[in-house]
Amino acid sequence: MRRTCLVTVGALIVASGCGLTSGSPMVDDVSPGTVGKGEPLKGAHLTVTSKEFTEQLVLGAMMGIAFEAAGADVLDRTGIQGSIGAREAVKSGDADGMYEYTGTAWITYLGNSKPITDPLKQWQAVRDADLKNGITWLPPSALNNTYALAMNQANFKKYGTKTLSEVAALAKKDPGAVTVCVESEFANRADGLPGMEKAYGMSLPAKNITQMDTGIIYTQVKKGSCTYGEVFTTDGRIKSMNLAVMADDKKFFPNYNAAPEINTKALKKWPAIARVLAPVTKKLNNTVARTLNAKVDVDGEDPHQVALDWMKAEGLVK
Repeated sequence: MRRTCLVTVGALIVASGCGLTSGSPMVDDVSPGTVGKGEPLKGAHLTVTSKEFTEQLVLGAMMGIAFEAAGADVLDRTGIQGSIGAREAVKSGDADGMYEYTGTAWITYLGNSKPITDPLKQWQAVRDADLKNGITWLPPSALNNTYALAMNQANFKKYGTKTLSEVAALAKKDPGAVTVCVESEFANRADGLPGMEKAYGMSLPAKNITQMDTGIIYTQVKKGSCTYGEVFTTDGRIKSMNLAVMADDKKFFPNYNAAPEINTKALKKWPAIARVLAPVTKKLNNTVARTLNAKVDVDGEDPHQVALDWMKAEGLVK
């Protein structure tokens, strides 16, 4: 969610690997459940987009399926590499909507350096700032794909920490107990390890910090090679590896709540988009995201099918 790529704005001329593909129609055999009653989008031709990683593919499919259930013809242009390509597609009107993250918009697109700690106020700030860009943000979900530290169950039973404040207390009491595995980026950025240490009054010696690639972190934490590892809070591997996530009790890490980002002209033409997506967004949280992401990343299922199965199981569509 923090990756970006080069885009020439205007006619949406994009760098190789960053742009919209031609897309294909969504042809799911769905009818309204709690979503789309009365088919208020009948006659609409809507294009959905997303970034290329698992969670985004699932969220993009959810948006498209919701539009289908409400009667729209939907073009699927999900899976754009990087962040900026999908964003620019919505901004320009080449796509009508996507699920985006509030923190990404605030920091990466809108150029702010300091995140807003309250998730609702963060969303409101993004919503207000993006109106001038022709983008309307609908209410956010509880799904917050941000940073966290996690540990395996053996270490959780041994040390019993549940919050980052408790991790800081353990580091003071038993410095050797707190070893961490992190990405090099996290080890150096202000909203990563240095900032976290400062916020929680923690000072980890260099020998207790090991830098490695993201995927390796999860396996090393599971093995117990490091007591704590940097994770993303909605990653499916948290569930599949049964890791314990430390609560950010001082709310240091930025909020990356997923919310529908809709082209304003499209929303004015089809205002029912807001009420069609509301029941879907309301059901999204970190537990749901971890479960669905794991179905793709661990079990090898198709992201679109995972989204469809979940929406049917929740009664959102039939």
